[in-house]
Amino acid sequence: MTDLIPAPPVPRIPVAGGGTFPVHRIYCVGRNFADHAREMGASAPASAAGRGQPMFFMKPADAIVTDGAAVPYPSATSELHHEVELVVALGKDAPAGVLPVAEAMALVLACGVGLDLTRRDLQAAAKAKGGPWDIAKGFDHSAPVGELVPIAQVGELATLELSLEVNGEPRQRSTLDNLIWNVPEILHELSKLYALRAGDLVFMGTPAGVAALQPGDRFSARLGDVARCDGVIAG
Repeated sequence: MTDLIPAPPVPRIPVAGGGTFPVHRIYCVGRNFADHAREMGASAPASAAGRGQPMFFMKPADAIVTDGAAVPYPSATSELHHEVELVVALGKDAPAGVLPVAEAMALVLACGVGLDLTRRDLQAAAKAKGGPWDIAKGFDHSAPVGELVPIAQVGELATLELSLEVNGEPRQRSTLDNLIWNVPEILHELSKLYALRAGDLVFMGTPAGVAALQPGDRFSARLGDVARCDGVIAG
């Protein structure tokens, strides 16, 4: 059957050492650092036993902005906020059924760092009405991501520091051992809800320090010395 319109291109992210990663879906984890949960006015678990269930939302695959490209300031907001995050890239389909925690890392092809950009004023308005806040998260150009790094070159994730500077000033900083749910646990929980596929990205949540970005601001995100994502907010 002939397509009636041209098929859109598949978003792709460069991978260190060569090649690109075609993006299938973007899953995001909310409130996965206790300090960020508290700064957003939510309760944070006092122990692993009190974690409850992780919060998930999604972004469209074509929200990706690759490293170095300008990020247009979005419409309908005056509070564009940055949220620096570990980004996990899956290179294999998950088997049918619920993915065991012990087998989850076998799906991971690469990792990187990116921003979950948020229209905070729209999110706050939606929360106040008890409604969904997709428009605050899943908008155009809302997922800047740097070059991905093969997992074999990353080392122990928990020891790495996640950080963000804006115009050379520190904004966010935390080590990944402060994640409430780590990568295998998040993949396990996602597999209860979705069929995980090669090409999926998971944005793992942000630490405290989220704040506004303005046109002209330059951001520099880091995952230790392993990965980086740099860019500018265009007016």
